[in-house]
Amino acid sequence: MPAMDDLMNLLVQDDPSSAQISDQIKDILFAKSAEKIEAIRPEVAASVFDDGSDVDFDDSEEPVEFETDVDLDAEVEEE
Repeated sequence: MPAMDDLMNLLVQDDPSSAQISDQIKDILFAKSAEKIEAIRPEVAASVFDDGSDVDFDDSEEPVEFETDVDLDAEVEEE
């Protein structure tokens, strides 16, 4: 693992900067986290967006009847 080799090289240097060592550790941890997230992303997406139920859409072309009539020409009263 090249990242670990770079970290070890920083640790054995005579005068390594603590910021450099910290940044290298953060980079390694970020890379490992990103790999794990990418590995489980399809599973999580499937569990969130696929609930396993089939959706039946009403494909009938029949008009929908409402219980009350709506007058589209009526004016709206403002309060």
